[in-house]
Amino acid sequence: MIELTLAEIAGIVGGRLHHADGGERVTGSVEFDSRQLTEGGLFVALPGQRVDGHDFAAQAVRAGAAGVLAAREVDAPAVIVPPLPEGMAHERALALTGDRDGSGAAVLAALAALARHVVTVLSRDALTVVGVTGSSGKTSTKDLIAQVLEPLGPTVAPPGSFNNELGHPWTALRADAGTRHLVLELSARGPGHIAELAAVAPPRIGVVLNVGSAHVGEFGSREGIAKAKGELVEALPAEGVAVLNVDDPLVAAMAARTTARVVGVGESAAATVRAENVTLDEHARASFRLLAPQGEADVTLQLVGEHHVGNALAAAAVALELGSPVADVARHLSAAQRRSARRMEVTTRADGVTVLNDSYNANPESMRAGLKTLASMASATQAAEPRRSWAVLGVMGELGADSVSAHDEIGRLAVRLNISRLVVVGGSGTDAAAMHHGASHEGSWGEESVLVPDTDAAIALLRDELRPGDVVLVKASKVAELWRVADALLEGGNA
Repeated sequence: MIELTLAEIAGIVGGRLHHADGGERVTGSVEFDSRQLTEGGLFVALPGQRVDGHDFAAQAVRAGAAGVLAAREVDAPAVIVPPLPEGMAHERALALTGDRDGSGAAVLAALAALARHVVTVLSRDALTVVGVTGSSGKTSTKDLIAQVLEPLGPTVAPPGSFNNELGHPWTALRADAGTRHLVLELSARGPGHIAELAAVAPPRIGVVLNVGSAHVGEFGSREGIAKAKGELVEALPAEGVAVLNVDDPLVAAMAARTTARVVGVGESAAATVRAENVTLDEHARASFRLLAPQGEADVTLQLVGEHHVGNALAAAAVALELGSPVADVARHLSAAQRRSARRMEVTTRADGVTVLNDSYNANPESMRAGLKTLASMASATQAAEPRRSWAVLGVMGELGADSVSAHDEIGRLAVRLNISRLVVVGGSGTDAAAMHHGASHEGSWGEESVLVPDTDAAIALLRDELRPGDVVLVKASKVAELWRVADALLEGGNA
C-alpha cells in the first residue's frame, strides 16, 4: 500500500480516530489475519462466526501494526469506521463476516473505500488494473496473466480465488508505488456484485472468459449470468480494452455493452488473437500456433487440459496490449506453471497411478473439461492398452432447478468418453446421485459406476481397486470436500 497516516485513512473512510493522534504512519501491509502483519501494517478487525478480530487489536499493535481499522472502540490506536446507513448492509458481506449487526459489513465498506483511494492514486502514475471474470477458468487465467505481465514490471495478483468483497480490496491494497500491473479476479453471486467490485479497483482492461451454468440458481438463466458478467466491460473507460472470448456467443455479444476497444480471442476466424493447429501431448498439455496482429509464434503449455488454450489466449491478448512482443508472450506462456492449488494438479505416485486433483470447485462446463482431459490422458499411451480411467465426482452446487439434469448429463458424458470407472460421492437422494443414474442409463454399465455415501467410502474403494498405471480425476464443488480423496490417495501411496 502507499504510505498513509491514520488521520488520512480516517478521512478516506469517513471514520474517527481513537487512542491515536493521527500521525501514526501505515507503512506495511493491510491484513485481517494478525499473524500476517508486517511492521507498520494496518490490522483490519473483522467480526466472524468463531472469532472477532476486535479481540486481537491490541495484540496486533504489540506485534508491530501502526493501527487498526475497526467497527468499535478497541484498546489500540484505531480508525473507527461509521456504521452503514439503514439498508446498505450487503447480505453477501454479512455472509462473509458472519456477524448479524452489520459491523463486519461496515469494516468491509471502509476497506473498499481505502482500496479505491489507493488504486486511484496509483493509476494516475503507471498502474494498470486488469479484471478477469467468467463462469469458469478465472483463477487459472488470472495466474497466466500475472506470469506474462511480470517480465514487463512488478505485478500483484491474488492468491487462489481471492475474488470477493474481502479478497478484492485486500489484493488491491498489496499494490504500491512500484506496482505496474494489478490483476484481479471478480466473482458474483447476484446482479451488481461485479459492478461493485469494479468500482473498488476500476479496471482499464477487462477479460470475460465464458458464460456457463455456475450459479444459475442465483441468476435464473445463462442470460442472467451474462448480464452480470458483462458488468465488467460496462465498467471499462472509453480508452480501455475489453478482451472477449468470441467463441462464446453470450460473451461476444458483450461488445455492444462497452465503449472500450474490443479484442476478440478464441479459435474462430472472428478472433483478433487466436489459436490454430491445437494438439495435445500424452499428458493432455496443449500446443498451438498463436496468431495476432503483432505477429505469430508457437506455444506449448505446461498446464494440463485443452481448455487452457482459451485461458492462454486471454492472457496473450492482455500482454500484447501492454506492449509485450509476440515471441515473448509465447515464451512466457510456454513456461507458465499452475500457481493455485487443486486445479488440475497432476501427481503420479511411485506405482504409476496418476491423480488429477481438480477438487477446488466444479460446474457443468469445468466438469466436462475435466472428463475430456481424463479421457485424453488415459488414451495417450505407448502401452499396448490404454490406461484405466477413474472419475471420482461429487456434487456441483448452485445449479438451481437444472441441477438434477445437469448431473445426469455429466454421468452420461462419462460413458460417451469411455471412462473406465465412475465413482459418485454423495449417496442416494442427492443431486450428485443423478450422475450415477445417468451413466447407468446411458450405457450397459454395471459395476463401472458406483454410488458411495461419503469421501471415506470413496477412499476405501479406490485403495482396494486402483492398480498401477490408472489415472484418477477427483472433482466436485467445494462443499463436497473431495480434496480429501486426492490427499488420501497421495499420502497413502498404493496402500
